[in-house]
Amino acid sequence: MSTPASTLDQSLGSLARSIPGATALFDASGLDFCCAGNKTLRKAAAENGLDAEALAARLDAMRGGPAEGRDWRAAPAAELIDHIVERYHARHREQLPELIRLARRVEQVHGERPDCPAGLADHLEAMRQELESHMMKEEQILFPMLARGMRPQAAGPISVMRFEHEQHGDALEGLSALTNGIVTPSGACNTWRALYLGLATLRDDLVNHIHLENNILFDESAAAEVSHA
Repeated sequence: MSTPASTLDQSLGSLARSIPGATALFDASGLDFCCAGNKTLRKAAAENGLDAEALAARLDAMRGGPAEGRDWRAAPAAELIDHIVERYHARHREQLPELIRLARRVEQVHGERPDCPAGLADHLEAMRQELESHMMKEEQILFPMLARGMRPQAAGPISVMRFEHEQHGDALEGLSALTNGIVTPSGACNTWRALYLGLATLRDDLVNHIHLENNILFDESAAAEVSHA
């Protein structure tokens, strides 16, 4: 039995926001459903050397399964915005200062080791500054516009935020390169282990944060999918 073409030819973003568990499958497969969420499953799988038919079959099996959290497509924009600010913006502001502190400690104490993530603290500091600027623009300019239903006027700011999301994706790639995929090396001390655990959480939070904005809040088709379901 062949896999329905509709699944293969839907975008990663659409699949991620409509099938519970899809985001975990994409993450495990190395498929970027946030910054590259406009690519079809067929194209993304081909570019990454993955079996698109097998992935589509697993996604089809997930359809109709138990929901993992709330379906934010059906929420009013203002409610989703509140969730993003409280769950992700506030969290990033807590995470990064501590991660920077831990990274500087690891670099100072273990700088002689070849697997020490040299330059990680500076990279995280740059991420912190970029994220803070980005989040402030959303909170002060874009989010109030969307909450008031001013979507046509928000087209320009949305475009800017999408571009900056791509930059955040590049920063995550740099983070992965500095830390060997955020894999804790053998013999790492407790501080090093805590650092990498925090980095993995930051990565997952930022990916899901961008997904909610790019594929639901900024995407008018998300609401249409719900209304026509």
